[in-house]
Amino acid sequence: MSSRERVLFLCTHNSARSQMAEGLLWHLAGDRFEVYSAGTKATFVRPQAIKVMSEIGIDISGQKSKTLEEYLGQPFDYVITVCDAANEACPVFPGAKRRLHWSFEDPATAVGSEEERLGVFRAVRDNIGEHLGAFASRSVSLENPVQKNATYLRP
Repeated sequence: MSSRERVLFLCTHNSARSQMAEGLLWHLAGDRFEVYSAGTKATFVRPQAIKVMSEIGIDISGQKSKTLEEYLGQPFDYVITVCDAANEACPVFPGAKRRLHWSFEDPATAVGSEEERLGVFRAVRDNIGEHLGAFASRSVSLENPVQKNATYLRP
C-alpha cells in the first residue's frame, strides 16, 4: 500500500481547472501525493489547458476527462472541489477524510481573442498553482485557512 496521500480534484466537466490542478500537484509533489481528477460530467480536456500547462513544462495531454462515479467508494485523504457547481453537487464525498473547496474562475467561459482567452487560462493556472504550493508545503491548516477564497469543509 502506498504511503502517499490520495487527492481527488472535482469540477463540473473535468476539462480545465481540475485537470490543471491534477497536473500541477503531480509536478509539485507527486512523490508525496497520488493525484486524480474527475467531473460531475465527463467531457474532454480543453486544448487551452493543455497549452498553458505545456508553457510551464507540464504535459497533461495524456489526461482524460472522467466522472466522479469512477472514484466513488475509493478512499481519499483530500477531495478538493475547484468550482462552485461541483461543490454544490457534491457536498459530501463518501470515503473522503477531508473535503476542501477552492473557488476558481471558469476559464472555459472566457471571451475575446484566443490570446485573451489563453490569458485567463494562465491566470487560473497560476492561481491554482499558488494554492497547491501552500497545500503541498502544508502551510495551510484546516483550522486556520490562510487562502482568501478557500473554504474548508469537514467530511
